[in-house]
Amino acid sequence: MEDPTEASWAAFARLRDYCRKGRAPWRRRGGDLQFITTRPDDAAPDIRLTAPAFADALRRAFGEELTDEAVLGLARRAPQDSARRVFTGRQLVTGGLACLLAIASAVAFPASAARAAVVVVIVLFIATIAARLALAFMAAAPAGARPRALLEDGELPVVTILVPLFKEAEALPGLAAALGELDYPAEKLDIKLLLEERDHVTIAEARRLNREGRFDLVLVPPSAPQTKPKACNFALPTARGDLLVIYDAEDEPEPAQLRIAAETFAAAGPELACVQARLNFYNADENWLTRLFALEYCLWFDHVLPALDRLGAPVPLGGTSNIFRTDALIEAGGWDPFNVTEDADLGLRLARRGWRTHMIDATTFEEANCRLPNWLSQRSRWMKGFMQTWLVHRRGPVTMQGWKRALSLDLLIGGTVIAALLNPLLWAASLFEQVTGASAAGLVPAPFGDAAVLSLAVGNLALMGLAAYAPARRGLWHLSPAAILAPVYWLMMSAAAYVALWQLVARPHFWEKTRHGISAGAPARRRQALRSLGFD
Repeated sequence: MEDPTEASWAAFARLRDYCRKGRAPWRRRGGDLQFITTRPDDAAPDIRLTAPAFADALRRAFGEELTDEAVLGLARRAPQDSARRVFTGRQLVTGGLACLLAIASAVAFPASAARAAVVVVIVLFIATIAARLALAFMAAAPAGARPRALLEDGELPVVTILVPLFKEAEALPGLAAALGELDYPAEKLDIKLLLEERDHVTIAEARRLNREGRFDLVLVPPSAPQTKPKACNFALPTARGDLLVIYDAEDEPEPAQLRIAAETFAAAGPELACVQARLNFYNADENWLTRLFALEYCLWFDHVLPALDRLGAPVPLGGTSNIFRTDALIEAGGWDPFNVTEDADLGLRLARRGWRTHMIDATTFEEANCRLPNWLSQRSRWMKGFMQTWLVHRRGPVTMQGWKRALSLDLLIGGTVIAALLNPLLWAASLFEQVTGASAAGLVPAPFGDAAVLSLAVGNLALMGLAAYAPARRGLWHLSPAAILAPVYWLMMSAAAYVALWQLVARPHFWEKTRHGISAGAPARRRQALRSLGFD
């Protein structure tokens, strides 16, 4: 094929329409307008291509526009929704004045300031934990099944699957095998592997596994920031599907997941923009860290998020297995490439714009982080992203109205960070009082110091109870004894939160890569996947 830039006259805005129809104007030859097409019945002089080759030709023709839109599209159209700017002027002024007021109060009225600080810390800490308790009990109440419209294979919509990959060659066979197990017509799947252009090892493995041409290999040109949401934005305009789902490299979605999602959308109104599958782990029993991680996921995806759904509150999305109406996703602006928890941010943005997110009763199994340094890197990115998300959605007085939105944004997103930052301070104050018999060097009267100790004890006992109860829905009671280590796990989260706080200022858009394929069972899973794919 000749230089694809000959098609540069075609409207960039129509890329998705071209991909959905499988036909696009390409060049003029001898006075005739020539098209590229995926339709076998189109006549000459059209150039017939496979669907992946068709999309690749358009991406090559519009590479600069796609990159520009992927990086700056949201920031240009809705700068208030982008984390490109970490703090607004209003936030800097408000935060600066609050710090000055706190310092002045501590100097002028040390005892009163100390008492006020203790009260604020206790209220914030307990409120965050109380919100989780309330949501967990709400999710335990019986709920009717989500309506679904049973669809025949021919009635199912096309689904685009985006899989962002960076240094994931080892995980690719498992992913390819898992995608092959999906209970969905192969001709209705538009599977795009998003590969960084300079990641030659992963690209080579993807090409090796793509011998049947099932995958559209999307090479993302280098540009800053190098993040998962930027890669997803780059591929979005060439998505063929009416629905679109994100999977991660190590994911193993239950086979019926996409069918359940499609049938849920078919039974719902146009206000439903996204359904979120539950997440859990296939290596939860590997060590103490994976058990605690699994308890946390059980609480979040089996209790907290379903309760938010039942309340009609915004649902902070997980980083994988969120299935969107593609048109709604595009209308909402896609992902924010500058936010390192683009998933939670997008869930709140969808709600702000009037759309709903539902949880569906289908699970994707992932690899639980089994090594502490890797876990800390991942968790500090999540904490930094929660900080970014809270700052973005608290820009201006009316960006998040109502108690339901405040519940999701302030108590779950902001509250997670605040509780993690405050937890070690409460431990330090309590230990100081127990060891010295004094309360904050005599500044805080005994009742206030006792209240801090009590809130720490009650809060951590509540967290242990929640963690022990979390696996009830799945019957994974053998994980519950690990809940006794929940206070240690929370202190680890605190360490990650302080790293995130530093990074928010020093490296706000840096994406800390999580290593996959490092669990004890990973080599065996890879060998099994390769055999199932016919690679002996």
